[in-house]
Amino acid sequence: MAIFSKSYDHFLGYALSGGGAKGFAHLGALKVLEKCGLKPDVIAGTSAGALAGVFYADGYHPDEIVELFRKKEFREFVEFTIPTTGFFKSAGLHNFLKKNLRATRFEELQIPFYVVTTDWNRASTVTFSNGDDLVDAVVASCTIPIVFHPQMIHDVPYVDGGLLKNFPVSVIRKKCKYVIGVNVSLMLPPPEKYNIRRMLERTFNLMSNSNTLLDKAYCDILIETKGIEKYSMFDLQNQLKIMEAGYHYAALTMSKNESWEIVRKCHRHYALTRKIHAQLLRIRGKNKSQNPENLNAQ
Repeated sequence: MAIFSKSYDHFLGYALSGGGAKGFAHLGALKVLEKCGLKPDVIAGTSAGALAGVFYADGYHPDEIVELFRKKEFREFVEFTIPTTGFFKSAGLHNFLKKNLRATRFEELQIPFYVVTTDWNRASTVTFSNGDDLVDAVVASCTIPIVFHPQMIHDVPYVDGGLLKNFPVSVIRKKCKYVIGVNVSLMLPPPEKYNIRRMLERTFNLMSNSNTLLDKAYCDILIETKGIEKYSMFDLQNQLKIMEAGYHYAALTMSKNESWEIVRKCHRHYALTRKIHAQLLRIRGKNKSQNPENLNAQ
């Protein structure tokens, strides 16, 4: 209900970047935003941001989300296969999502949600936001080329959205009055030792960082998590440390005066929305009591 302006569908949106295991920083940032009393009207996520975002849109608290991943190992989310288009299948991740998500369709989520993927054949960004492709779309958004086989959706191969749109602010920018972006994928330093995994990770990091510059500029509030560059893309052993870093830097950003000004505007919007809803309920109740059928029934 866009009571604030005819030009916006939503008041506040969150954009969550890709970043592999660094995506646990999103959960720390979301905790801070909750403590500020903020409630997103829409969420857009790429790769790790899609994974964190879908659980949050499904009604999970950030602490509940990290608990789902506790004591999990990378091998539990993948299935090794003959390396034709990738070394692994994403069967484990697919099963994990189907088991733990309450929603099976986008429309069943508590918060509207946009998943960013890459159409491998057409080399274009594709966003999913409705229908029953929810799990497949999130898996596709996390499907790093070469590491994983492409995710097929309606006979089309999709891969990680971070290839072309790692920070999906522009996906919801025109729909929202305000956008808070959380970028957990900062530039990695060159590795001290080279191996295939480190080369692949740095290559993907360079690509994804090159397409985030414009999206950073589109944020009304930009939260960037520093100090987690040392953690591997597939590191599931330091979830709480990464989450704590996300919390720390989100708290620093949200403590700034310009951030608090937007927080205050959000709270004024919430108060106005509650007031209008209360008035609508009173009007409906009044009309119902004045309905001749109701009077005759009495």
